[in-house]
Formats: sequence, structure tokens, C-alpha cells
Amino acid sequence: MILNIPLAWLQLAKQRVRFFVALAGIAFVAVLMFMQIGFQDALYASATQVHKHLQGDLFLISAQYQSLTSNQSFSRNRLYQALGLADVESADPLYVQFAKLKNPINGRKYPIYVLGFDPVKSILKLPELQEGFKLLEIPNQVFFDRASRPEFGPIAESFQQNKSPNMEIFSYLGTVGYKVNVIGLFSLGPSFGVDGNLVVSSSTFMRIFRERGAENIDMGLLHLRPDADPKKVIANLSVRLPKDVMVMTRQEFMEFEKSYWTLRTPIGFVFNLMVIMGFVVGIIVVYQILYSNISTHFVEFATLKAMGFKNKYLLRVVFQQALILAFLGYIPGFAISLGLYDLAKNATKLPVIMDMEKALIVLISAILMCLISGFFSTNKLRKLDPAEIF
Repeated sequence: MILNIPLAWLQLAKQRVRFFVALAGIAFVAVLMFMQIGFQDALYASATQVHKHLQGDLFLISAQYQSLTSNQSFSRNRLYQALGLADVESADPLYVQFAKLKNPINGRKYPIYVLGFDPVKSILKLPELQEGFKLLEIPNQVFFDRASRPEFGPIAESFQQNKSPNMEIFSYLGTVGYKVNVIGLFSLGPSFGVDGNLVVSSSTFMRIFRERGAENIDMGLLHLRPDADPKKVIANLSVRLPKDVMVMTRQEFMEFEKSYWTLRTPIGFVFNLMVIMGFVVGIIVVYQILYSNISTHFVEFATLKAMGFKNKYLLRVVFQQALILAFLGYIPGFAISLGLYDLAKNATKLPVIMDMEKALIVLISAILMCLISGFFSTNKLRKLDPAEIF
């Protein structure tokens, strides 16, 4: 039976140094794949963090929309037109734009993402904002993302010490800063395109970005009646509204964002390429290990063949060795990756998180990698003629 593997194990374990070096090579490939998949998943998860927390049933965006971090505004009148449909109960405008936040310690300015909305109700499903969004009705008040990268300075720490830090924000087109006061914290986190976030009221947003007009919004959050069918509403709105806007469900909106990072940016291409290269490198590494093992025991294989053992048995031994290497090499690779994930998460503030899906993907990849390597490494073994050896 394929699981009865004493010969395969004895051949591998005979030279312990080579065996442990082989396991270290496979563990390294497993770590490489874990990190590549982890950062790729963090890219998509962080890019859609805002989408996940927005409160709305459908989302109205510009037809020119590429990603959340690039400005594509459209007329606020589109919201009023959408409200003309009976199934649309309410609609909220959302303003988003990059500004420059001045570090209160060293005076340097860093890009920060600003989200503005009318504080009649919270547009983000975050506990801190759900409880305190009414405070934004006071002009010049902001909520700061405590999960932002550290270059903005100890803003969250100062607030937690009841110091109510004042900050100065600059629009990219302005030279004069606008002073705001931090009145609360929330946790959203950075992404590959965003280092930190601020939430403000729409009136404060217009004071920061004086070049903006309230009539142009970046997104519309549509709330449907309880009995409304989202697909039918989308179909009706697509007919009713001009072609300068699009209507999407949350899942469609998130997939649209992911496709931008996957297909239209170099970083998405690089991540996909690196995952493929990691798999190919793994096949080459395991091929070298198995081929070297076969060459070392070539006489033994020839003896077995001369004794009457068929190619099927010999190939089974090699594939058993491939599976042993895959499983035993995967275990330390998984353990090392857990530590590296925590290290990367703390260093980058990105959601680099281990989960069952990643663990299974890398395990299955490791098994396939080793089996493919085993197939190629047995070419010489299949053609082996004992008469040539003896």
C-alpha cells in the first residue's frame, strides 16, 4: 500500500544531514509562498476595508471610478434621482480625498485619507463612530484612525492621555493649513495606497478642501426598503440614471476594487508573478533533492529491479519520499510563517493574518510541488536497465 513506506523513509533518513537540509529547503519554499500569499491577501483585504464598513445596501459611484484612492466625483443630483425610485429609502453622500497631515512633533507633512459625511447618521460600521459621530456636528472636529502608520506622530497616544491634540491639515492645492481637533479614535487601518485615515463632517471636509464644492460627491450610499430586491433596483437605476454613474452591491464593489489592484496596477501583477515563481522554484528545489537521492541509491534501485520489482513499485517509493518531504517540510515552514506574519503585521499595520484557507493552499501547493518534482526526477529510474549496472 502507498502508506506502507519503510523503504522510502529509510532511504531519506539514512543520511540525516542531507535529509534535514532537504527539509530546510522545502520549509524555505513554504515560507516564501506563505509570505507572498499573505501579502497578496493583505493587499486585497486592506484595499476593501472601507467598502466592508460602509453602511449601505447599494453604492453609487462614477463611471470613471478606478479605485477608492483616486478621485472620481460626480454630481450630487444623481442621489436625488436615485431617491425618485420607490424602493430607495434614503441616500447619503460621501466625500473622500487625500490631504497632508502635519506631524505635531517634527513638522513634516504626510498624506492622509479624509472621509467626510453628513453626521446625521454614521456611514461607517465602526463601534467608536457609531457611538460618537454626533460630535462631528461641531466644526473642525475629527476622528483619527489609531491604526494609522506611526509617521503621523503620537496622536492616538496623546488623545488617550486626555490631551485632545490639535492638528494642522493641508490640501494638496493649498499652502495654508487648517487646524482641527481630535475628538475620538477609531480603528480602520492602512492599505497599500493609504497610510492613515481621518473621519470628518462634510462641512469640515469643505473647509479643508476649499477647492471642492458640495455639489460633487465621490460616492453615494443607497439604503433600500426591507422588501426591495437589490438586483431589480440596480436594473431600474441603470435605466433611470445617466451613464456617468454605476450602481453596485457591496460584493460587486469590493470585487471591482480588487480587480483594479490585480489587473491595473504593477503590484497586483508582481504578487501573482511571485506566487507562480515561488511554486516553480519549489519544484526545482524538490526535484534536485529527489534526483540526488535517486542517484545516491541508484545501485539499490537496480538491485530491486533485478530481483523482479516492477517500475510501479520503484516509482511508488519515490512518490512516497516526495510526500514525506512535503509534509515534514511544511510543518516548520508553517510555524516560521506564523511568527513572520505577526512581525509583518506589527511593522506594516497591514492585515497580514494566517487563516485556514492560506494553510490549506500552501499545503496543497507543497504536495503538488513535490509530486510534480517526483514525476520528473524518476525519468532515469523508469529507463533503468539492471544489466547496464551489473
